[in-house]
Amino acid sequence: MDYVEQFLQHLAKERDLSPHTVTAYGRDLGDLQAFLSVHLASESWSWASVDRLTLRAWMAQLQRRGLGRRSIARALSAVRTFYQFLNRLDLLDSNPARAVGMPKLEKHLPGYLDRTQVEAMLDAAATRASEGRFTDVRDRAILELFYSCGLRLSELRGIDRRDLDLLAGQVKVRGKGKKERIVPVGSAAVRALREYERARDTKLAAIGAHAERVAFFVSDRGKRIATRTLQLAVTRWLARVDEGAGLSTHSLRHTFATHLLDAGADLRAVQELLGHASVSTTQIYTHTSVERLKQVHRQAHPRA
Repeated sequence: MDYVEQFLQHLAKERDLSPHTVTAYGRDLGDLQAFLSVHLASESWSWASVDRLTLRAWMAQLQRRGLGRRSIARALSAVRTFYQFLNRLDLLDSNPARAVGMPKLEKHLPGYLDRTQVEAMLDAAATRASEGRFTDVRDRAILELFYSCGLRLSELRGIDRRDLDLLAGQVKVRGKGKKERIVPVGSAAVRALREYERARDTKLAAIGAHAERVAFFVSDRGKRIATRTLQLAVTRWLARVDEGAGLSTHSLRHTFATHLLDAGADLRAVQELLGHASVSTTQIYTHTSVERLKQVHRQAHPRA
């Protein structure tokens, strides 16, 4: 077993990182290995022979290939973590990746819906769901839960039936690094979830033994809803509200945070609700709120 494979197993089994993160780190390190074989003109190169200038040359190649700064920063982070792993095993004494500066990331204000747009979307979803079609009832519950709790897509998809306590109005969520948190569920979302739960039980009873009974959100065939199905269900509704804006499932998470901060919610409380490890990640939503206020000021003030 080579060092990269040992490292990836360490991330998955000991650090309990998500499969997505482990795959991304493996892809980045595989790319670096391919680059080193050419750049060092040898198939027998070693990790000890890699220096700061070599890593900078690799990052320059990534940039020429069209990778964005955020992707390059993630790749460098993977290499730094890999060398830390080698250091802990006493295989190497140095970490050349620490001497390479991280690319300066562009700050993008996240897209979000205003209150009128959210109300219009949820009212339309409720009207469609009232016709009783299973997928419409389910999709309305998904929209309500996304907006009520500010969940990531993977978090909502991973919810099991036992994670929801509709009587107490809360849901247990497994976030990044499988960290668990409890998030309150609003009354409007609870009503939509109860209606979906009844439709779900009827659907699973009709399917019979082949249905998946652990997952809360299921497909028309009774299996845990697929990521792509979930994305399409949400983006179709978002496109009806603001076509061409490029909104995604994550836009409802941004909307959740922005509306809370606009209403005066404490930044630390919003951080906990979102499951952010650092409050600096949550602070981008304060910029969103400030930019919105600036826009209102420019449009309304006679001397703006």
